Order: sequence, then C-alpha cells, then structure tokens
Amino acid sequence: MEKKPTVQVTFDGQRLDLPEGENLAAALLAAGIQTFRHTAKTGAPRGPFCMMGACFDCLIEIDGTVRQACMLEVQPGLQIARPSAGGGDHDPE
Repeated sequence: MEKKPTVQVTFDGQRLDLPEGENLAAALLAAGIQTFRHTAKTGAPRGPFCMMGACFDCLIEIDGTVRQACMLEVQPGLQIARPSAGGGDHDPE
C-alpha cells in the first residue's frame, strides 16, 4: 500500500502533519486527537462516533463554520478548532 504524502494543518493551534485526501476525522484520531468538542450543557467530551455524518459528535470549526469532520477530507492549511459554546445546534444534551 502506497503511503500518502502529508500536509500541514493546525488543530487548536497544534501543528499536525496529516495524510492529504484522507478522511479528516480518521486522520485526527490517528494523530491522537480524541476530543473534537465539548457539549454545551455538561461540557462532556465528544469525538467521532458513527463516521458517516449521522451523529454530529465530530463537529469541528473551520474558518468560522462548524462542520462534521467525518464528512471532510484533509487539505493543506486547514485551520481547525474546537467549536465554542458546545459545538453547534445538534447537541442532544
């Protein structure tokens, strides 16, 4: 299996080298990032769960927009952050 070239991204200010074109949620998990956001009500940590866009636990913020990491690909220069205020409108707590 051919290894994909890596590109530089940042996650909450931490520089990461992730494989270009890979699923963003999977690449972040492989890089050791387990908590993508915290719930608004209890502050409980959340990370990828379903990996198919149904659960909204993998919400992250890119360029001021809250998105599902499992529905994105790694691209050079991504500026990724944990969403403020719990991570969006899909928080069941």
